[in-house]
Amino acid sequence: MKQKNLPTGDNENQVESAVQKTAANPWVERLARLGFAAKGIVYALVGLLAAQAAFGIGGRKTDTQGALQTIVTQPFGQILLSLVAIGLFGYALWRLVEAVADPDHKGTDVKGILQRCSYVSNGLVYASLALTAVRIVLGAGGSSSNASRDWTARLLAQPFGQWLVGTIGALVIGIGIYQFYEAYKAKFRQKLKLNEMSEVEQAWAIRIGRLGLAARGVVFGVIGFFLIQAARQSNPNQVKGLGGALTSLAQQPYGSWVLGIVAIGLIAYGVYYIVQARYRQIGTAKRT
Repeated sequence: MKQKNLPTGDNENQVESAVQKTAANPWVERLARLGFAAKGIVYALVGLLAAQAAFGIGGRKTDTQGALQTIVTQPFGQILLSLVAIGLFGYALWRLVEAVADPDHKGTDVKGILQRCSYVSNGLVYASLALTAVRIVLGAGGSSSNASRDWTARLLAQPFGQWLVGTIGALVIGIGIYQFYEAYKAKFRQKLKLNEMSEVEQAWAIRIGRLGLAARGVVFGVIGFFLIQAARQSNPNQVKGLGGALTSLAQQPYGSWVLGIVAIGLIAYGVYYIVQARYRQIGTAKRT
């Protein structure tokens, strides 16, 4: 007998139920916490290398892929980078779980859907970074550092391509501004298990989170600015990633000081995520 097709709503409910069961698995929380720690380590290393470059004691201005390359050159580097790769996959998985299971109750209005879509996007970014880490461990090297320029060139070649790239640049700047707003409001503390922290630990966690988010806001602003420049000049070579943004900051008046401050902020951002690995509230129950 031919099986009847399930209604679309039933299919969606089955997918959501499967995600809820996956999210309830204790290993998902463990992977998520490992993921927060892995992301924190990567950003702290980017900041540390940039700080060393700013203060003339070695280091370099690099991005997250450069941080992975640095990890693999350390003693037991392949083992360390393998753990980071697993953590990054865990972080990507948790972002996808957040998007579908909605443990933070973002809801299904326009704002909630946009937020959950951003979780999917973020998850894909870190899944890609995890794959890059795996390739480095296997000796295949990382992905191309010109990837952002490549996709910008493809977009510019499309009808209204300059408008598309310019709009993306404006959105990136908007994300940077929102990072400053988050730093000011410090709403991230609502996601932490503050009851398990002393008053001193709470105060430092909030300070570190604010500094880290502000530094990330600066970086997003610079990246967005160069995207708009690429759109205006129809030149993908204007696009800069994290490493390029740090290099640009170093080239400004008092560049060493500016880079040093932002680098310290990126270290703080990494520490902020390591704190989340221990104290973040990770739940999966949807609001009824």
